[in-house]
Amino acid sequence: MAKVRRKNGIGKDREFKVVNVNAAGIDISPKELQVCVPNDRDERCNRTFGVYTKDLDDISLWLRQCGIETVAMESTGVYWLPLFRVLVRDGFDVILVNPKEAKNYAGKKTDEADAHWLMLLHTYGLLKACFQPDTITRQIRNLTRHRDNLIKS
Repeated sequence: MAKVRRKNGIGKDREFKVVNVNAAGIDISPKELQVCVPNDRDERCNRTFGVYTKDLDDISLWLRQCGIETVAMESTGVYWLPLFRVLVRDGFDVILVNPKEAKNYAGKKTDEADAHWLMLLHTYGLLKACFQPDTITRQIRNLTRHRDNLIKS
């Protein structure tokens, strides 16, 4: 018996809708931060920054100059935390993304491509933010972990 093909409702009229017009993507590694903004914001829309405090402030300033309001970042380690804090302090809406959920594309994987891909996914609202506890919860968690380590040692 031949299978009957059903229409799944996806047609030419269904397109991705822009959810975050002022979005940026940041790929974080231990030695550098790759930041991407939309093409119309700056002639060099994909830049590499260092990881020191001055570099983090430079990122925040550049994002502000480009009119960015929300930022998606991915990191496999703890290297995201200082930048996250600087951007939240400066009033950006920042989400941390699980790298496993953002890496579902084929092609050559470079930091520039990753940052651009994050920016695109975030522009269309396709990224899910990881849970980030508030400052008090984070401090209690750190103290509890430190206490446990002291007891174990």
